[in-house]
Amino acid sequence: MCDSHVFRIPLLGVPFCLHTDASGTAVGATLGQKDASGIEHPLAFVSQKLTMTQCRWSAIEREAYAIVWALGRFTDLIFGSRIVIFCDHNPLQYIRESATKSAKLSRWSLVLAEFDLDIKYNKGSGNVVADYLSRM
Repeated sequence: MCDSHVFRIPLLGVPFCLHTDASGTAVGATLGQKDASGIEHPLAFVSQKLTMTQCRWSAIEREAYAIVWALGRFTDLIFGSRIVIFCDHNPLQYIRESATKSAKLSRWSLVLAEFDLDIKYNKGSGNVVADYLSRM
């Protein structure tokens, strides 16, 4: 993360990989793309401290916010492209497919509908960089 030469320039037509995570106090995300050999290269790293109100949200709300927030941060780069989102909170895979009882999650589900995305579960041990960004 400290070496600037590891960053790549986004390639048109290549799906983006978005890794997100939320802790009790912050959210973090990494944006990357895979090359022809399947190796993922980073494009950007972002994190944000949560407000006191956001810190009181449930885990699924913080994790969903991390995705919505990251998509908003990278909209100029990723809008119109395929996006694969990796997160370590398994219930988020179903946020777009099922009706939630939370108005907040319903609104965020509408935001997700604007993007061509797939949400995949990634164990916490495999989501190291986004996990680190959400805890620093």
